Amino acid sequence: MKEQELKIFTGNANPKLAEEICQYLGCRLGKAIVTTFPDGETFVRIDENIRGRDIFLVQPTCGPANHHLMELLIMIDAARRASASRITAVLPFFGYARQDRKDQPRVPITAKLVANLIAAAGATRVLAMDLHAQQIQGFFDIPVDHLYASPVFSNYLQQLKLESDLVVYSPDVGGMKMAAAYAEILNAPLGFVAKKRMSATDVEAFNLVGDVDGKDVLLIDDMTETAGTLTAAAKLLKKNGANSVRAAVTHGVLNDIGYERLKSGILDELITTNTTPIEPRDLPITVLSVAELLGKAIMHIHSNESVTSLFEIKGF
Repeated sequence: MKEQELKIFTGNANPKLAEEICQYLGCRLGKAIVTTFPDGETFVRIDENIRGRDIFLVQPTCGPANHHLMELLIMIDAARRASASRITAVLPFFGYARQDRKDQPRVPITAKLVANLIAAAGATRVLAMDLHAQQIQGFFDIPVDHLYASPVFSNYLQQLKLESDLVVYSPDVGGMKMAAAYAEILNAPLGFVAKKRMSATDVEAFNLVGDVDGKDVLLIDDMTETAGTLTAAAKLLKKNGANSVRAAVTHGVLNDIGYERLKSGILDELITTNTTPIEPRDLPITVLSVAELLGKAIMHIHSNESVTSLFEIKGF
């Protein structure tokens, strides 16, 4: 039986990443119109034949989250109605992931709702990267391939040659598992910062576990928006004698408050990826590309090969 043709489409959330993936795979980005009517409604039209094709829709649900989520859902529906054989939603960043539990009365579990919407729209598979919580994979009633950005970060960090004085820290207790994996990969000691969230934008770091005196510290987190957790942790680490503080964060969904905090210089470098569009703005922000990683995963899904075996990293 002839192998189905692979086609990649994108919305407006991160078209540059989709183009990089296509360059790596040596294919052309699919033709589609994804636009907005004057009243704000999203309109999608796929401008080529996709009947019986293997379709990959690259669309992180970053800000404006609701708009980009609707683009994704409507693209999925358009592909389903155009008789695509298989539709994989490629979510380099999964918005609403922080709303993954009922931590107070009368609140929704929005991550589960969004997972339901993606499946109901007609997606047959999801490819995601560094979900905020591992259990989110179970929110989907369709198969999920979960990638980690750690290979991209570890290659860059090893070039910095900080191994002898490097110590890996989690900026909060919740990120200890991810930080422990990086500590193992980089063969470095591990510590964590105890924090207290004062509001949605303000964090107080009040204690740390581990020795940082004279060390280069690497903070590990899955995402940052206001940079409150990172800058509060960096301030405490430097107060306790750290030579430098860098942060490796997969999803740099920075807003104006985050950029303003990074201007203080308390964080020596923010290392992030292009899962979402991010502008360095002459700040110490290093953006690494995950296009090759996603491209390899897309090829393995298309060929019905194992993705887990390719991207399993020691410690994860």
